Amino acid sequence: MIHDTVWLISATLMGLLAVAFIFVHARSHERVNDYAPLQKRAYRLRTVLFWVLVFTLGPAMLYTLTDLPYGSAKAGASGGGVQVIEAVGHQWRWELDRTEVKAGEPVEFRVTSADVNHGFGIYDANLRLIAQTQAMPGYTNRLRHTFPAEGTYRVLCMEYCGLVHHNMIVEIKVVKP
Repeated sequence: MIHDTVWLISATLMGLLAVAFIFVHARSHERVNDYAPLQKRAYRLRTVLFWVLVFTLGPAMLYTLTDLPYGSAKAGASGGGVQVIEAVGHQWRWELDRTEVKAGEPVEFRVTSADVNHGFGIYDANLRLIAQTQAMPGYTNRLRHTFPAEGTYRVLCMEYCGLVHHNMIVEIKVVKP
């Protein structure tokens, strides 16, 4: 039902766009001797639109940039620093330098691969994906995540990497701070 509605709306909008193109094409063959008034209006409209975009999107850009989580190693909720886990993907296993972190404190995963591309996906106890990045040979991706609650989380490979891909599972224990 919803697919039919979306298809109908899309077809209608495409039809309107086609009519607009046909109208412009038909009018493009008419000769107009004086473009100066039209050009002046177009430049005025362009200037107004430019400043509207600057004043609406500029503050939005500044607001989103101030909230980035990728600053220096700031203290977590309980006063500790950022916990770092070095993660290396191998065919067909994950190698983590530690598997226990504190809840409520930021964790920075430094993810790379020793062989082929892997998908580094962190899943909660209900196997819902909560964070992800790529593991690529010769490059280290940094993924920051704060585990909100204690428990056991799983890291699974999200990109088919070979025959035993399904065995690329490692667990991370999240404990009280």
